[in-house]
Amino acid sequence: MSRKKSKLASINTSLNYNDAIRLIMTLPNFERSACMPDRSTFHLERMCLLMQNLGNPHRCIPTIHIAGSDGKGSIAAMVTSILTAQGYKSGLYTSPHLHSIVERIRVGMSPINPFDFTKLVKDIWPSVQQVCTGGEFGKITFFELLTAMAFSHFNKINVDCQVIEVGLGGKKDATNVVVPTICAISPISLDHISILGETISLIALEKAGIIKNGIPTVVAPQSCEAMSVLINVSKTKLAPLIRVDKNYSWNNINHNLKKQSFKLSGPRGQYNLETSLLGSHQIENAATATAIVETLNSQGLPVSK
Repeated sequence: MSRKKSKLASINTSLNYNDAIRLIMTLPNFERSACMPDRSTFHLERMCLLMQNLGNPHRCIPTIHIAGSDGKGSIAAMVTSILTAQGYKSGLYTSPHLHSIVERIRVGMSPINPFDFTKLVKDIWPSVQQVCTGGEFGKITFFELLTAMAFSHFNKINVDCQVIEVGLGGKKDATNVVVPTICAISPISLDHISILGETISLIALEKAGIIKNGIPTVVAPQSCEAMSVLINVSKTKLAPLIRVDKNYSWNNINHNLKKQSFKLSGPRGQYNLETSLLGSHQIENAATATAIVETLNSQGLPVSK
């Protein structure tokens, strides 16, 4: 135990970027673990305490919260791209990263720079120490720290909105401390069954944990099993459900190895669109992203057709 405490206390004013990476890697990191912990160990109390110590920066920004199994990263990127094109300063938090850890925290599509990343670690680490050494809820995890860093960064630079991708599941994910403007759920499939459950229904119930009372929820095309769960949860929480499969239609116009073009029809009319992301599933993702932005528009965040 003393060894863990010494690691937590190792931050210093001369910390550089590589030092910051090494420091945060001392935290429990389930992404790099060969086996995941028991599902009962996941909870929000530790994350809530950390955010409280930081002044709850996540509550200050309009939030689009996106869960699901497939395509949620693409949907989050598309929504951010649209909002950025409209002129909004948009924060984007996704996981995992491909090349560099700074890819997880973006403004528009530009990753946070290493200097700002390092400063965030310095600024937040005392609060991490406080939660970890308090002993009530256990150690802050790698993902929890990065999530807190994203919220703090977006608040500090005064973004107009933040697009937050769920890391794992939904109900007990560290990102689920937000009070969203809009929730969205991408297609649900069997993933992380040892934690989320062994059936589509059980997994859908975990993903549906991001649905909040009265908050509009955009739902991508789903299996009947998953859709049934999402409909029931949204009814229980009186959350308006915007079904992409009921409100939008699309057809592929042309495609090659570099891009595909398609026509998308919805409540606000038709769009002739193209994307460099290939596959019919990416058209569904684009339809879902469009539904999110159109719903945002109705919520008071203007976005032109």
